[in-house]
Amino acid sequence: MTTSLGIRRTAGIVTAIGIVLTMVTPAQASDPDSVRFATFNASLNRFDAGQLITDLSTPDNAQAANVAEVIQRTAPDIVLINEFDFDPDGTALRLFQDNYLSVPHNGAPAIDYAYSYTAPVNTGVPSGFDLNNDGTVGGPDDAFGFGFFPGQFGMAVYSNLPINVDAIRTFQTFRWKDMPGALLPDNPSTPESADFYSPEELEVFRLSSKSHWDLPVQVGRRTVHFLVSHPTPPVFDGEEDRNGRRNSDEIRFWADYITPADSGYIYDDDGGYGGLPFGAQFVVAGDQNSDPLDGDSLPGSIDQLLDDPRVNDGNTPSSFGAVQASIQQGGANQTHLSPPRYDTADFSDTEPGNLRADYLLPSRPIRILSSAVFWPVSISPLYRLVYDPGFSLGVASSDHRLVWADLRVLLA
Repeated sequence: MTTSLGIRRTAGIVTAIGIVLTMVTPAQASDPDSVRFATFNASLNRFDAGQLITDLSTPDNAQAANVAEVIQRTAPDIVLINEFDFDPDGTALRLFQDNYLSVPHNGAPAIDYAYSYTAPVNTGVPSGFDLNNDGTVGGPDDAFGFGFFPGQFGMAVYSNLPINVDAIRTFQTFRWKDMPGALLPDNPSTPESADFYSPEELEVFRLSSKSHWDLPVQVGRRTVHFLVSHPTPPVFDGEEDRNGRRNSDEIRFWADYITPADSGYIYDDDGGYGGLPFGAQFVVAGDQNSDPLDGDSLPGSIDQLLDDPRVNDGNTPSSFGAVQASIQQGGANQTHLSPPRYDTADFSDTEPGNLRADYLLPSRPIRILSSAVFWPVSISPLYRLVYDPGFSLGVASSDHRLVWADLRVLLA
């Protein structure tokens, strides 16, 4: 066993559990040199500020218990959780570990993560401007990222891999207009271009709807940059397609960040410029809200990463459960072009149907030994973790599925 001391940073919260329990995970059992990465939009968001803390303060919240069991049954060494409400003290982060991840569920062993991280996000943070041009200032659609309170739909990371706290970079305040060639939306009723937002609004408008984080984690003797984000859904807008354009540029941010020749314009929240150096290893993770061929994102948005020569998109995570759901639910799924086995989100059957929205994309020197989407078929005893008629709309944990991959990092 090892011990660690909790560390607090201004930009975020890093915690460490005093005792790290050694446990053989499926990744370790299949290959002792592999590491299991995961991403999960777990829908641990609530309508009111502080409600997630209330729900996690006891071990009795059924949805949180299902989310924890999904994580326990896949046993990732490091996992990004999207839609985890942020609070400045990291209380929800601690409670989910203590009351859910550290508690066995239905035979699934507890996981005591050594490290956890969260930081502020843009959702619910008032901009002071009428960003949706409805004639009023205030409310979730005029925040820097859609949200009813600051921190709603935030992000959290749990890890048994050491996180280099001093080298963490966050990009919460990076302005959209500072991206060269940004897809700034146009007001279709005026002759000017890229004028949906006023010059005053563009002076403060942030690219990230939540945030972009670069978390350097230690894998053996190497550093792997865990690049996590959650771009805005490319819907809920008008002809100007402001959310679709923002989604595409939020995805592009990482494509530029991993390319030394393209990243010089990028600055972090501490004022440092540039992206990853040549040869750095990374894993891009998160709900990108973009399917390669289906849904409402701008064509080519996710391809900015999938087609990047530095990115390894081999061994695409898949599941039989997604195929079954596509067939049984029908609707928009019948017209989809992407293979249903790659779907990671169970959306409305009429529109947009089920999509590949969640990604784990390692750098090309990293080998993908195995991968999957946690989407059990209906005859599986674990199907109750993704569908239960006793929950609203039958969503037992989340409308997204956990995606994992066993990676072998180059240990040069």
